[in-house]
Amino acid sequence: MSYENKMMQLKQMLGKKQEKKVEKPSFTKPDKPWYVEEWKKEGLEVIENDFGMLFKRQVEYPQDYLHGSYQLKMFFEAIKKWQTSAIEHPFSIDYDETVVFFDTETTGLKGVGTNIFLLGFLEVLENKFLLTQYVLADPSHEAAFLFESRLWQRSKTIVTYNGKSFDWPQLETRWTLNQQILPKLKNMRQIDLLHSTKRIWKNNLERMKLTQVEETKLGFKRNGDIPGFLAPIIYTDAVKTGNASSLMKVLTHNEWDLLSLITLYIHSTNLLLESHSQDTATTYTNIGKWYGDLKITEQSETVLRTVTNTFHEQDVGLAHFYLAVQQKKRKEYDEATKSFQKALMTIGNKEKLKALEHLAIIYEHQYKDYSKAFDYTLKGIEMIQNNDSKARKLLDWTKRLNRLKNKMEREINN
Repeated sequence: MSYENKMMQLKQMLGKKQEKKVEKPSFTKPDKPWYVEEWKKEGLEVIENDFGMLFKRQVEYPQDYLHGSYQLKMFFEAIKKWQTSAIEHPFSIDYDETVVFFDTETTGLKGVGTNIFLLGFLEVLENKFLLTQYVLADPSHEAAFLFESRLWQRSKTIVTYNGKSFDWPQLETRWTLNQQILPKLKNMRQIDLLHSTKRIWKNNLERMKLTQVEETKLGFKRNGDIPGFLAPIIYTDAVKTGNASSLMKVLTHNEWDLLSLITLYIHSTNLLLESHSQDTATTYTNIGKWYGDLKITEQSETVLRTVTNTFHEQDVGLAHFYLAVQQKKRKEYDEATKSFQKALMTIGNKEKLKALEHLAIIYEHQYKDYSKAFDYTLKGIEMIQNNDSKARKLLDWTKRLNRLKNKMEREINN
């Protein structure tokens, strides 16, 4: 047989091998738990699919439903504010986005052995809000539980509280463990309200737990709520005993979480976009800095100037400082100098050292006033010696001081 014929036969054999379909592993549908009827008595609906069964609870809320200080329909007003603001902010939502508020309850905090036993969704519909909660029947029915979430069907905008770091990674882990039988999980745009809460209320709220934010900012106080850390114990007990009465309290806890996510989004939007005072100088200074970090400089300056013109001078030092940094970047050195000098009177040591450094740089390189630059540098060195033990930082400042000495001597000699 010629060499060419042998090559043709080899190609044909390889082609046949490639045509073979990879069969998915066989799946045996698990048996129903013995306590199905008991859980149904608590108001849970049984859902069955190709992978097993799960439980479901749904609640509809009218647009004028009041949770804390806000009616749910104000969410649509928040979207309108973003659309009319022309501000490109990661917090903003477009009219055409499918928005779902999302929260989970799990049997632990991390690890492959941690199951999600409750998936909570609060959907924004045209004329109402719809809460849907899926409850894991037992771990053997996990594929059915995940499949029914429909998170494999279409991409959405998912709004969470610590979802980027916890809820969604946990979901991805569980999905990966079932990837041989489940459709691929869709990529979602995510808005994490814990991130925005930290940005807005840094140095204002002692703790960033959602329940504290509810009470101090959203006008909602929970009555009869269970502590979140008890949820895994309650679920495990419900599976073991078949008694789901306490489990329903976990669903209520999850329901309140989701409702508060809507009102938190509304409240945060109002703070980010409205100029009149609803909160403290610290809060608005944080917002101005956030805009600055996002390079939305015009809005950042507007917010920071509002702070300096509205609140007591004792509370606006950081606003002056952040404003000065922006002015310096725009080469508005006279304005930056005034703002840094105002900031020095009330800001903390960390920012004060940075302000002294900025002033030393401006006076040395822009004004060529080496004497003033020398004075600000000397003050910085004194601060480091009194409050900071970092040798490298002291070395850098000492180099600047020596350089200014040489420049001052040359000026005298000339």
